Amino acid sequence: MAITTRLRPVPLAATALTGVTALYMTLVAVGNIVDFGTNREFVRHMLAMDTTFRDEDLMGRAIESRAVQDAAYVAIIGWEVATALVLLWATALWAVGVRRGALERARWAGTVGLLMVLLLFGGGFMAIGGEWLAMWQSAD
Repeated sequence: MAITTRLRPVPLAATALTGVTALYMTLVAVGNIVDFGTNREFVRHMLAMDTTFRDEDLMGRAIESRAVQDAAYVAIIGWEVATALVLLWATALWAVGVRRGALERARWAGTVGLLMVLLLFGGGFMAIGGEWLAMWQSAD
């Protein structure tokens, strides 16, 4: 019991989860910036729906404007960078808070950062990309 009280496993686990997710989002953002062209092409194909089954009932959802496609890609990268920064900040707050017992700001920042990840992957990639734009149909 004394070890559990001193180590505070839940805040330590939250620190680790936030930190690993911050690292992941940082690498994702850096990868999209460094390899801008490759990933931009992926986003263009996904939005244009040009590698799907081309079902006439779904093709009205396609976004074929290169300007809109590129703006969407830059917005995705911006969201990834913002998410990484919030999660890095939250990780620092967790690390300090675990030692000092001041965890409220860490909880708030961590929750915001993890919500940003959920919105990007769950809302953006899975729901909009995967289902609305039928990305699951693409063999490429």
